[in-house]
Amino acid sequence: MRAWRYPRNRHPQAASEFCSTTMIYADQRWIGHHGIGRFAKHVLAGLDYRPVPLKSHPAAPFDAWFLARALRGLVRNDVFFSPGYNTPLFCRAAVVLAIHDLGHIYCPENSSIAIRLYYACVMKRACRRAAKILTVSDFTRRQIIDWAEVPPEKVLNVGCGVDPLYRPGEQGPRLRVPYFLCVSNRKPHKNELRILDAFAESRVDSQIHLVFTGESTPDLLSRIASNQLSARVDFVGFVPESQLPSLYRGAQAMILPSLYEGFALPVLEAMACGTPVVTANVTAMPEVAGGAALLVDPTSVEEIARAMARIVSDSELREQCRAKGLLRAAEFSWASTAAKVHELLKNV
Repeated sequence: MRAWRYPRNRHPQAASEFCSTTMIYADQRWIGHHGIGRFAKHVLAGLDYRPVPLKSHPAAPFDAWFLARALRGLVRNDVFFSPGYNTPLFCRAAVVLAIHDLGHIYCPENSSIAIRLYYACVMKRACRRAAKILTVSDFTRRQIIDWAEVPPEKVLNVGCGVDPLYRPGEQGPRLRVPYFLCVSNRKPHKNELRILDAFAESRVDSQIHLVFTGESTPDLLSRIASNQLSARVDFVGFVPESQLPSLYRGAQAMILPSLYEGFALPVLEAMACGTPVVTANVTAMPEVAGGAALLVDPTSVEEIARAMARIVSDSELREQCRAKGLLRAAEFSWASTAAKVHELLKNV
């Protein structure tokens, strides 16, 4: 990655409108271990760009203003690319931004007054002024077009990928019991309280555990206790990406009946590891699963429980899900996503 340095005629205090060289500037601050972070890491890895000279988090308050000031030396020939939903308040260059979902709009429990104001006053305006808007599923693409009221041709689905380290192989030594895996966080739309209720109702073998990534919360611990599951539910904390594949491989199934997902990367990662998947029949999850997972109504504890029981008891079903999942996951690659993004940025 090149350090931030304006060419002689691109100094922020003396930008030349007549420079004919197009330069791409990108917000590298999104790179991280979360969904947007992985997208940013893979898409920016092979891109010749100049990073944003800011160290603050891109989702911090007033970032739109700070970002605008940091980019004030750009000219109309330049392109600014945000791998996430942040955007400068104003910018003379063409702007391309990626919106991975509209969860803050359609899952109000994950939002706040400040976030809703940001989307209404800054993001919607940015979508209408952007050269292009990138997203990761057809479901989210349709939501963006409807919400922002932008022409369909402005919004492109570039998809997500799966890293080659997610593949069938040996389970690591971390867990010695059979388990269902939930790669999740503690946000309400992840539907974890219903997952716990369904696990208790499924009446699967008492040796099978339910494993969550991340840390517990009082609400979850209370539901675990009320379902008498204290000895069978584990929280493994933060799991580095290098250890996630073995965690997927060891699972009886990956359980992700979320109420809302813009893509659901864990579905793809689990399938790439040869792990059966139980996921929801709403939002982007059926699109990603592509017929290779068990789909359930995420509001029905009974359906989630029944799917858990089936995936454990039916070896033929597990093998079908495994085989279909491997084929489905092979259709996605970060190289393909990155190539689409790079081509678009060059043509803007």
